[in-house]
Amino acid sequence: MIFAEFSRKGDRITGVSVSGHAGYAPKGEDIVCASVTSALQTVINGITEVLKVPADVQVEENKITCALPDAPEEPAAQAMLEALYLQLTLLREDYPKTITLKNLEV
Repeated sequence: MIFAEFSRKGDRITGVSVSGHAGYAPKGEDIVCASVTSALQTVINGITEVLKVPADVQVEENKITCALPDAPEEPAAQAMLEALYLQLTLLREDYPKTITLKNLEV
């Protein structure tokens, strides 16, 4: 199971943490894991490299976290994180029992 937690402060996403394995197929062949990883990398690279938002990104074994700074609020970064949430929601609908999504109020 992939666990994705989105930290929210009101309407603003302050961070995301994704961990686990979908279990849809063996490691290296799992299209759900590949889809989640690709979406997550695109969003985090877009935020840090394209938008130049100084996010705190931590990459560990089987876990990636990205925390946005309190200021400045970057509307484009927020849009990218909302798009990631939407993508993970759609993947969860297509591949039930592979992704758990949580919104945490901070």
